[in-house]
Amino acid sequence: MDVITVGLLLVLTVLGILTPTEAFSGFGSDFIVMLASIFVVGTAMQKAGVLDMLGHRLFTWTRNRVKSLPLILMTAVSFTSAFMNNTTVTAMFVAPVVGLARKLNISPSKLLMPVAFASILGGTCTVIGTSTNVAVNAYLAKNGLPPFGMFDFAPIGIVLCVIGIVFLATVGMRLLPDYQAVDMMQDLRQQQYFTEILVKEKSSLVGRKIRQTVVSQIGLRVLNIIRDGRNAIADADSVVQANDILLVEGSLEELMKVKDANGIDILADAKAADDLVSEDIQIAELLILPTNDFVGMTVKEAEFKRRFGLTVIAINRDGQTLSEKIGATEIKPGDRLLVQGPADTIRFRQSFSDFVVLQEHSYEPSRSRRNAALSSSFFVAAILLGSFNVIPLSIAFMLAAFLCVVFKCIKPDEAYEKIEWNLLVLIGGMSSFGVALQKTGAAEFLAEHINDWFGGMGPLAVLAAYVVLTMLLTQPMSNAAAALVVLPVALESAGGLGANPISFALGVMLGASVSLITPFEPSCILVYGPGRYKIADFFKVGSLATVLLFIAILILVPIFYPL
Repeated sequence: MDVITVGLLLVLTVLGILTPTEAFSGFGSDFIVMLASIFVVGTAMQKAGVLDMLGHRLFTWTRNRVKSLPLILMTAVSFTSAFMNNTTVTAMFVAPVVGLARKLNISPSKLLMPVAFASILGGTCTVIGTSTNVAVNAYLAKNGLPPFGMFDFAPIGIVLCVIGIVFLATVGMRLLPDYQAVDMMQDLRQQQYFTEILVKEKSSLVGRKIRQTVVSQIGLRVLNIIRDGRNAIADADSVVQANDILLVEGSLEELMKVKDANGIDILADAKAADDLVSEDIQIAELLILPTNDFVGMTVKEAEFKRRFGLTVIAINRDGQTLSEKIGATEIKPGDRLLVQGPADTIRFRQSFSDFVVLQEHSYEPSRSRRNAALSSSFFVAAILLGSFNVIPLSIAFMLAAFLCVVFKCIKPDEAYEKIEWNLLVLIGGMSSFGVALQKTGAAEFLAEHINDWFGGMGPLAVLAAYVVLTMLLTQPMSNAAAALVVLPVALESAGGLGANPISFALGVMLGASVSLITPFEPSCILVYGPGRYKIADFFKVGSLATVLLFIAILILVPIFYPL
């Protein structure tokens, strides 16, 4: 979407519809700076273990409250998501929810979708709850309309959250599937063969790098080398020595080819798969986030071994475990990667939020209590200072981000790395697209037609049309993009009808955030794989929830912001 947005701006500029200043004016908004600052402060808090601590306390408290578990979980998630990026919040909760579901013998599919939906609904409560809210607020300010304060529409957002949570905890629970959790290692054992190969003294493998051996050339993957009783992870450049035991993975056909090779013995009685794990070596499942920089690369291109010290053994996608030609498999958001590596490396990567590790949830005390206290204090102070108009909201969050860097809660290069630049480009570009809609008269043209079709039924009917349009557009495009496409036209319609433009802006903004029909929202993508969901599952539960929330928006918006 961000690439398409930039291309669109370039076309509009080349054709003379926009001047360069107009095309790129959206990137200079103070709300863009605020959104970038929120990413920095949020990452500092996550890195310091603040979110992990909150999650640990929640799961300790809910462990013996199985019946009320979904309700408590969704309430906690929605509250957290009101102040944090909903994708980050969902990612934080996925691993402990899966672990808790296993302990309580509950299907993860009964909990993960409600968690994702709650994180989305929580964003409707504050200006900083979602990037959509920030984008709409920026557009209002840019076009001379009064922007929303931090909690201006919180009463509406809270009611929407309550409606969504109650629905999901009652009717939704009955509609949710009851899929069993996927055991990737068990799936792998059923698909692939693991065996141990003893390298004899006069074997042609001795002295060669693994990638040069007949074992590798046939297609077998050498995972470990057991040498002098010590188990070590192998890579393509590991040199084979006499009396080494190679732990290999492959198909039966590949094993039949290699068994006749001279100078090796296949240890048929060995429990080879057990050697994947030792005191120092661990198997783990990683959940891939949309923000991981290797998304869209193949496993080979991502260089997991070099960058992270981990070997990818299998990938689970849409409930299917893929184990053949892993190197050529493209990594997608929501994938679960089965990896092998040193236990210390996996813990290190988890602690620095490189990945979400799906395993039994074990809480470690905050990695830095000082950083946790400082980053949390800066974040809360920014909310208070901005909410009470002591300083502008954008300055408050930029100050918080600045202090997080100055006090070394986060390094400068990490701060730049964790900002979702593609989202900032999308919002800045679509804001300028709104300028083109107005400048060319396209917004007025579309608004006149919509007013002609629905205006006879009153402003509420026109507002309903825009909310529905926004909800539908969030399916093929991001929520923020959908809102920014519809918003200029909706504001033009409000002007033509003599209605309150803020009411229409709020309706569009909320409509973009409560469309739960498909799993294409980043938060939903994160739970799609671990929950083993199908698109039909989201449609069955989410469409009913969306209808309820749509009705609630049409009732609540005119009450708080009369048409």
